[in-house]
Amino acid sequence: MERPAAPAVHEAAEIRLTITSPEQMRELGRRLAKLLRAGDLVMLSGELGAGKTTLTRGLGEGLGVRGAVTSPTFVIARVHPSLGDGPPLVHVDAYRLGGGLDEMEDLDLDVSLPDSVIVVEWGEGKVEELTDDRLRVGIHRAVGDTTDEVRQVTLAGLGERWAEAGLETLTG
Repeated sequence: MERPAAPAVHEAAEIRLTITSPEQMRELGRRLAKLLRAGDLVMLSGELGAGKTTLTRGLGEGLGVRGAVTSPTFVIARVHPSLGDGPPLVHVDAYRLGGGLDEMEDLDLDVSLPDSVIVVEWGEGKVEELTDDRLRVGIHRAVGDTTDEVRQVTLAGLGERWAEAGLETLTG
């Protein structure tokens, strides 16, 4: 008996940006927020101090959510309700979680996803099973003893949702 073919995962073109300050990172978040909608999963990766929470702070501003967006390292997840008619922002820090989706089950992300924008820091290998449609954002910086604020940001959309989401508008 033949196995059914796995559904094709559409991968949008990667977008690469150079960010030179924390304010530019927040502005990228504000601009990216305009492309987001309920049901979107955004996975952030990058070294400690790369700017993941700064980007998420901009997303929160752009989505118009309540509460200061800060790193949820010790609480694991924070929900920021919308101040308007947009989706809430669920901000997760999976750094302390070792396993995959099973370990994150208590967070009920699968229940929250249809109505929220979920942003997961350190989510690779942990939340991919939530949806085929997700946005991967990698933030890379020089490591070591440096005061360099330059970051290389790569955005890659996976799935039909991101095939025509307009990521290229972020390069202008």
